[in-house]
Amino acid sequence: MRQLNPATLLDRARSVLEAEAQAITALVERLGSEFTEACRLIHECEQRHGRVVVSGMGKAGHIGNKIAATLASTGTPSFFLHPAEASHGDIGMLMRGDVFLAISNSGETEELVRILPAVKRFDVPLIAMTGRRESSLGRAADVILDVSVTAEACPLNLAPTTSTTASLALGDALAVSMLEARGFTEKDFARSHPGGTLGRRLLLHVEDVMRRGDRVPAVPADVSLRMALEEMSGKRLGFTAVVDGERRLVGVFTDGDLRRQLEMPTDIDKLSIRDVLRSTTPLRVQPDMLAVEAVHIMESKQITALPVVDEKNVLVGALNVHDLFHAGVM
Repeated sequence: MRQLNPATLLDRARSVLEAEAQAITALVERLGSEFTEACRLIHECEQRHGRVVVSGMGKAGHIGNKIAATLASTGTPSFFLHPAEASHGDIGMLMRGDVFLAISNSGETEELVRILPAVKRFDVPLIAMTGRRESSLGRAADVILDVSVTAEACPLNLAPTTSTTASLALGDALAVSMLEARGFTEKDFARSHPGGTLGRRLLLHVEDVMRRGDRVPAVPADVSLRMALEEMSGKRLGFTAVVDGERRLVGVFTDGDLRRQLEMPTDIDKLSIRDVLRSTTPLRVQPDMLAVEAVHIMESKQITALPVVDEKNVLVGALNVHDLFHAGVM
């Protein structure tokens, strides 16, 4: 078994990264009217409510899958169609109004070339991402995105490396260009990623994570301090809301208030919650507020829980830092 030489490994790694960086730089210099035409075709496809159907074989197929996923996540409806499966019935997923994006460095990938006549019969624009303009794929295409490279980073010039990096980078350029042209926003991105961190931060509202009903600590203003303490202990949120007869919020009594009260001579059986209520204009949030905004309030005020009220100041819920944490907002 050959011994590993650290210096040789680092030299090879650096040469690979330099070769791939040079290939992407060369793409920048070649960008022009063909790229903008590809963007125009995709834009018109979106206007027709079509999809960008991406196809490629082998390593190009893996790149195609990534490009389709990036397009879809940035607002361009897209999916990957395996060329081998397409010739066995999956070509039926293609519809008039779509755009077909085919990826092949050689432009002669057998499985891909075989389905080009069927693609043409659907009368959909064909964008070719290839390194050879005069290939079968290049001649059939309406638009050619040139991803040619001088050599693969593989020392044998065989394994797709530099060429796949160039294709992936150009796919990202397409997706991001269309994103910006469409005016795609953070909220649009969040809708495509509801399970991700950004999605949770931009889509979750207070009402989605707040505690409701019997889980909300609340007492009338005329109850004894002892009863208020029992409510606080039972609900374990570190506070109890104090409400009037219409359940409107009139104050909040917290663990901190209790500690300060106990520092004074106190007979809790003789005091009502109204007697010791310090905060009659407490911080509160509303159900339609973004949960991340509630997090900001809690962090800036160094508190762990908040009452939730509606537009009429009626208590409808309670929010705790642990609820926000488990929801993935913090």
